[in-house]
Amino acid sequence: MFKVLTRASVRLVERYLPDPFIFVLLLTVVAGTAAVVGEKNSPIQVIRMWGNGFWSLLTFAMQMLLVLLTGHMLANTPIVKRWLAALARLARSAGAAIVLVTVVSLVASWINWGFGLVVGALFAKQLASQVRVDYRLLVASAYSGFLVWHGGLASSIALTIATPGHFSANKIGVISTSETIFSVFNIAIVLALFVAVPLINRLMLPSEKESVYVNPAQLETEETEHDDTSNRPADRLENSKLISWLLGAAGLAYMFDYFVVRSGSLNLNVINFSFLFLALILHGTPRRILRSLDAAIKGGAGIVIQFPFYAGIMAIMIESGLATSLSEWFVSFSTPTTLPFWSFLSAGLVNIFVPSGGGQWAVQSPVVISAAQALGADIPRVAMAVAWGDSWTNMLQPFWALPVLAIAGLKAKDIMGFCLIQLFVSGILISIGLTWL
Repeated sequence: MFKVLTRASVRLVERYLPDPFIFVLLLTVVAGTAAVVGEKNSPIQVIRMWGNGFWSLLTFAMQMLLVLLTGHMLANTPIVKRWLAALARLARSAGAAIVLVTVVSLVASWINWGFGLVVGALFAKQLASQVRVDYRLLVASAYSGFLVWHGGLASSIALTIATPGHFSANKIGVISTSETIFSVFNIAIVLALFVAVPLINRLMLPSEKESVYVNPAQLETEETEHDDTSNRPADRLENSKLISWLLGAAGLAYMFDYFVVRSGSLNLNVINFSFLFLALILHGTPRRILRSLDAAIKGGAGIVIQFPFYAGIMAIMIESGLATSLSEWFVSFSTPTTLPFWSFLSAGLVNIFVPSGGGQWAVQSPVVISAAQALGADIPRVAMAVAWGDSWTNMLQPFWALPVLAIAGLKAKDIMGFCLIQLFVSGILISIGLTWL
């Protein structure tokens, strides 16, 4: 029965889910229409909101592009290839490969979402080169680990409200991560997903007849090329190990200062910095890392073109009042017990249009905080409900899958059918944890 449901979900998504670029264009139309009809904004007002916000995610778009590029470059170094290959050898069957890539992705995503996206995708490619397994499900399993990021160490909402002077501090004060990330209910949700997500992925494994395999030779992202032995000064510089090692040593010194001396935490900039300078050292020469960059950058087109459209949608949702209205409607019929559940659902819906944890909390926090205070509900639990809602519908919204898909060389329709099953199962588990634990 489970395989029948999976087969139906995969076929439904393959048939009806458009390319992520078409998806974001349709979301733009839906958000704009809703802002005019539901919030009584004039068409020109909505167009202005959209246009003014169109370029507001340029910094973030560059960060995400660098997640893809630096991850590719690091993975293409000889030593990392050997490490991934050694870890992949632990999987002796298709089922073991599915479980292993899911667990690795869950752990990495719990540590940091950017780290999880890159590691999961790269490990999936390595497994596919060594184990005969349905490549679509393998990559979907790598992406499914992303479910837990907002319940982990890099949870933007939990870290925001734990920071002195945050924008809601005058209403709720500073809430320690012991009440959010490390609370009993949140740890229980994370543990439940660590068990359920690999199990569900394993149960979705198609039969031999229905599986889609990939030729391991097609997974190579970098052509074999010998270094130029010309004696031109320019060629000697490009092949200089001294330059790579000097700059790499400077990068390692900064990382030591950041993590050890200053006790810094993981964030997207630090991950990109670490990946880049480790790749510079491990590739050995500037020419090799540039060759790796040429191979990696081919998959970044989707990120470059789609992020501005999502920035425009976010601007419409926030400035028109549409996101606030959606949140207010969900909490209007809540009780102290059910408020986390309805906040979770509302956050899941808003996340489809505003796929940004920090941005979503800025939109929804005034509504859910006021409701929690009026009802006497548990504010840390409600905050984590918004966080989990933001993570949850990433199994439906292909925005965050873009780096994974670019690394793996697949389309959204190839994996989202499997992710849809995870959406329903994880939604039940998270709802139980938020409401009754």
